[in-house]
Amino acid sequence: MERAIVHMDLDTFFVSCERLGNSKLEGIPLIIGGGDRGVVASCSYEARTFGVRSAMPIKMALRLCPQAKVMKGDMELYSKLSHDVTEVIQEKAPILEKASIDEFYIDITGMDKFYGGYKWTNELAQSVTKETGLPISFALSINKTVSKIGTGEAKPKGNLEIPENKVRSFLNPLSIQKIPMVGDVTFQLLSRIGIRTIQTLSEMPAEVLQRMIGKNGIDIWKKANGIDNNPVEPYTERKSISTEHTFSQDTIDIPKLKSILIGMVEKLAFQLRSEEWLTSTVVIKIRYSNFDTETKQCKIAYTSADHMLTKSVTDLFDKVYQRRMRLRLIGIRFSGLVRGTYQINLFEDTEEMLSLYQAMDKMKTRYGFDAVMRCAGATFKPNNKSEILKRKI
Repeated sequence: MERAIVHMDLDTFFVSCERLGNSKLEGIPLIIGGGDRGVVASCSYEARTFGVRSAMPIKMALRLCPQAKVMKGDMELYSKLSHDVTEVIQEKAPILEKASIDEFYIDITGMDKFYGGYKWTNELAQSVTKETGLPISFALSINKTVSKIGTGEAKPKGNLEIPENKVRSFLNPLSIQKIPMVGDVTFQLLSRIGIRTIQTLSEMPAEVLQRMIGKNGIDIWKKANGIDNNPVEPYTERKSISTEHTFSQDTIDIPKLKSILIGMVEKLAFQLRSEEWLTSTVVIKIRYSNFDTETKQCKIAYTSADHMLTKSVTDLFDKVYQRRMRLRLIGIRFSGLVRGTYQINLFEDTEEMLSLYQAMDKMKTRYGFDAVMRCAGATFKPNNKSEILKRKI
């Protein structure tokens, strides 16, 4: 049976969220970001016509489009609306994967036997816009890669159906930059030897491509040829990562406890960023010396930044630890995970903060988590036997 995979993507999601509550923002160049020293988190299509792009420094964006209106983002609002859209889709979709805060995959294989797949998807997209007010684009094809590329071509507020017999004719003329996994470095490398279209890339021997760009070469070659057997992974809010620390001697040392918590947050947040997760729920757990155990949790805007998560964790600790009794265990869990690469809160932080996170993560990846740590969390010493990082379903 031919697979039928839908990719749905909310159009300029942050911008659309802001326009929901303010009709005066319609039709104007709009930039969502964090002030003069920040970067562009999202921008309207009106701003894109001037060359403005996500992750661009705000100062550069304003030089390209000086008439643009710059707004500070509201991640709490965006998180809520993302949940609203998810609920609309999840209610109707047979198999849903939430790929990020604003994009989704749906497996509707076999639906054509009972109901037209394209018709069903179009009605679902209309339901999303009707119930949330947010515009959404989609593409329907044989796998996740072709559908995702198709959605990019359909935007804004568009839709495409790419049956199997038209996959190659659809992909061939497109730039290799349209392929997921082809970033700026790979694009420049391939461009230098004249490979700029997907057709040229698809006709290249896979082994040669692998020698040129490494282990991802085969995967990129397959995508260029419209091959992608990756399944749609059912979405669940229950995914989480967690860590616990059991003390060799029960303690009531508050500064020590908070320092360890900060170190634990830093470790978990690094894993979130490394695996491209964002968390929306923070849970803290404590166990007293008499084995009584208490937990407390809070909802937050999607993030993977430890400097933001630390505040939530320490606030929760102050609320849950009320008995002034010695503790034998503390733990942290981040749940409500979705895929995402907004590594820090782009609305609050500067280019310098972006660079700092990138530099720290690079050192941790190369030399290990202990290579660089914040002073406040230095008390935390990861131990493979006592601090095991877990992922739960």
